Amino acid sequence: MSKINVVCPHCLKINAIPLKDSYTKANCGDCKKSLLETTPLELNEKNFDHVIVNSDIPVIVDFWAPWCGPCKMFAPIFNDVAKKYPLKALFVKVNTEAEQNLGTRFAIRSIPTLVVYKNGIEKKRISGALDPLRLANLVNENL
Repeated sequence: MSKINVVCPHCLKINAIPLKDSYTKANCGDCKKSLLETTPLELNEKNFDHVIVNSDIPVIVDFWAPWCGPCKMFAPIFNDVAKKYPLKALFVKVNTEAEQNLGTRFAIRSIPTLVVYKNGIEKKRISGALDPLRLANLVNENL
């Protein structure tokens, strides 16, 4: 049976799990918490590369800032759509105000900016807030 690597949303350990169409239960081999957690992870300069490189599922990154009005409006949409993709896509957020080096490194010129990574490689980039359907379509295109 094929396996995929997923990063635990709780302890950030890498887990090799069987590849399935859907999962009813999957726990981290280290911390024992559920790998089905869909709340977007807050990434920083220390853990960003670890998560992006070690995830076999697509990673959807929301580059945002707390002072950004469109970012605030988009946050609940991002969180809601994330709930539909347990172990299919990993949703993460990067606060460009707190993590200015990441914003500079990835040439984030406007926020919110969404970047889709697959197998550690940037596949797609979109600036501006999306409605739920467009965000779901973006994710589905990259599964």
